[in-house]
Amino acid sequence: MDKTVEVGQNQAKTPNNGLQKLKRIFGSIYAFFYGNPPAIIGTLLLSMVLIGAIFANVLAPYSPEKRVARPHQEPSAKYVMGTTRSGRDVYSQVLHGARKTLTVSLFAGLIAMSIAVAVGVSAGYFGGKIDERLNFLTNVFLVFPQLPLLIVLAAFLGQVGSVVITILLGLTSWPWGARVIRAQTMAIRNKEFILAAEVMGESKFRIIMVEILPNLVSIVFGGFLGAVIYAMGSEAGLGILGLGDATEVSWGSMLYWAQTSSALYTGAWWEMMVPALALAITGGGLALINMSIDQVSNPKLKTGPHMKLWHKLKKIADKKRGL
Repeated sequence: MDKTVEVGQNQAKTPNNGLQKLKRIFGSIYAFFYGNPPAIIGTLLLSMVLIGAIFANVLAPYSPEKRVARPHQEPSAKYVMGTTRSGRDVYSQVLHGARKTLTVSLFAGLIAMSIAVAVGVSAGYFGGKIDERLNFLTNVFLVFPQLPLLIVLAAFLGQVGSVVITILLGLTSWPWGARVIRAQTMAIRNKEFILAAEVMGESKFRIIMVEILPNLVSIVFGGFLGAVIYAMGSEAGLGILGLGDATEVSWGSMLYWAQTSSALYTGAWWEMMVPALALAITGGGLALINMSIDQVSNPKLKTGPHMKLWHKLKKIADKKRGL
């Protein structure tokens, strides 16, 4: 009978625990967005782009590679963003192109930050010869300008596809992130909780994974967003130079064909303006989210109503003390 009562009590507690976890999650999300306009605006901009990319097949009225109208038709009710020189719908192309550009940028950022975390944490925690060698490798990559290096590699390989561009961007975009992560790791390597874990005999792998990396989450995520922005701009730059695969529909290839057809000189400004605005909106949204993360994680930059209230109370207290 007692066991039945205990089982019933455990079953009754489980939903409450689940609700408490959900409340904590939503509470953390609310606390992040409350009084943080850059996070709100950036999330809205990025959400619009992601929805357009995910539901491109539903939202796009035409196939991005199909000729649907006469060349360089101006924006109208039927063709909202006009048509290209080959008669393709620009609106359909920019939705489908978002998929390719965002995929390349996100995976390139993931590769870059994975290398940056591995190199930065290893150099900062182990020190000694490991730090010297990894620091030398980082400096070698920092010496060479990244975009010219990408142009040379892409030109050497010929017209490359999105997979090769993703790998090239990921392998050349990690040094700055590694340098920041190394500095932060060196700042916390001698903290009391790290020394206590070492005294207790914890393995170095566990110390890195459990003690160090959780304290680098905001820096790693901010670096990831920065790497994604850089990869997006680089992909568009390689595309407009004709070093990418012009047969793939991406924002970079759209800019390439607009430049090839002299869209601006012929008055077809929409063919160049639409992918350029898409890049600007996405990059701006990512930059605003990155800024909002920095404001939340960096005590010197914290803003919001709670900080305004604190400053107001501080002024009142200083006034009462005659300061």
